[in-house]
Amino acid sequence: MSLDQEVVEARRAIDALEQACAPIAKRFGDTVDARRLRLDVTRLRDDLTLLCGARPYSAHEPFAGVYGDGDDEGLGGAGRTGR
Repeated sequence: MSLDQEVVEARRAIDALEQACAPIAKRFGDTVDARRLRLDVTRLRDDLTLLCGARPYSAHEPFAGVYGDGDDEGLGGAGRTGR
């Protein structure tokens, strides 16, 4: 199976999971756990997109290629000190 086929299959599985979880989340309304369930499914979809089909950097992210994901490996920032 090619990567494209695997991605399509994974997207279908995420769609099926979303459809299966929707009635359960709806039953519990706007609770913390129901929102988390919906967000987890959304996060799966976003993670798959980032891993296998990331969209290119947009004009709104001019330094994204320079700074990567923004991790700071040091203390950094004004007023921060080590202990």
